[in-house]
Amino acid sequence: MRVKVDLGIWSKLTQAVVALLVVAVVILIGLSYVPQIQKNERFRREIFRLDAELQKQENISKQLRADIDALRNNPDTVSRLAREKLGYAKTNETVIRFETNSPGGAPK
Repeated sequence: MRVKVDLGIWSKLTQAVVALLVVAVVILIGLSYVPQIQKNERFRREIFRLDAELQKQENISKQLRADIDALRNNPDTVSRLAREKLGYAKTNETVIRFETNSPGGAPK
């Protein structure tokens, strides 16, 4: 048979101290994870940014591959680029060049 002894306020204070210690330990554990959580969030944002950059670069790569393919396989493309970039013209063809004024300069 057990005899229950009433310790009065000491029993309640002991329970309160134990409860406060448990709460303090839980808070300390939570606070120790806050920097890691913030670091993970920064990594997630960086991954999102890099994924967007990767998609952009893949689109550029696809466009450049299409341009290369057109230059290799389409003689009209080569002809058009030679005319536009180098100012070439076919025989009996007249080339007219238009000059543009610079934004800062006024025509005289």
